[in-house]
Amino acid sequence: MARSRVRTTHLPRLTPLLPVLALSAALLLTSACGSPDPARGTAGDHAAPGANGKPVVVATTTWEAAFAKAAGAEDVTVIVPRSVHHAPDYDPKPSDLAAVAGADFVLYAPFEPYAAKIKEAAGSKARLVEVNLDNEPGKAAAEVARLGALFGTEEAAAHWKTGLDAEVARLRGELRAAWPGGHSPTVVTQVFTGWAAGLAGATTVGTYGPDPVTPAQLAALSAKKPALVLDNAHMSTGTVLPDSGARQVEIANYPGEDLDLLAVYRGAARELRKGMGGVDG
Repeated sequence: MARSRVRTTHLPRLTPLLPVLALSAALLLTSACGSPDPARGTAGDHAAPGANGKPVVVATTTWEAAFAKAAGAEDVTVIVPRSVHHAPDYDPKPSDLAAVAGADFVLYAPFEPYAAKIKEAAGSKARLVEVNLDNEPGKAAAEVARLGALFGTEEAAAHWKTGLDAEVARLRGELRAAWPGGHSPTVVTQVFTGWAAGLAGATTVGTYGPDPVTPAQLAALSAKKPALVLDNAHMSTGTVLPDSGARQVEIANYPGEDLDLLAVYRGAARELRKGMGGVDG
């Protein structure tokens, strides 16, 4: 398979264009009407491919971009730099509009408020595709397969799934072998890190977020006496359960500049092993 060509915009932050701001208000009115969302798409529903016969994809973040790459896309541009800690807070720049002008697909997540604004302000004919960003292996594989069908790259998506299955099986074996005292650890997870608990074969006794933990929640979660807290590295507010004795593990959902989604699983497994190494059996 040809190596993916990945571009990330890294231009100085500029004041957003007035038309973009005006369009944002218009889009809020449109959303309030509750019109059906055609973005999900079905197999066989393709946009026109790029000049080389392959899809040109613009993704709002490296997370969507990694799903696109896994599905077989080779020409992928990322809008939000990975250095932005909380991607939904990003303000689109004029240069972002140029990035989508020649795209076949623009990938975004429903919790990102700017994707439609970017596409519409640029006048792009691209297909706007909502991506289900969930790293739970089964859900990730299903989403990659769906994107492969949209891109016309089904074979590449199937090949990636084979690699995912093998990597997850290997990591699960390693993590099970690292269980303290041979027992599944009890964990509290942030709402977007539950997939990591599944990877470790851990027993989830509570969840929190995305809002800050309240005193009542703190008391209730601490009473569960979890061995680990699987915090979201991209939304961390510090120690979640102080004085509970739980060891906190930071789980990253977003991949690096290489857009390797499998590396996210390896990274989580590495942090989980460290965390379990400090847990009494």
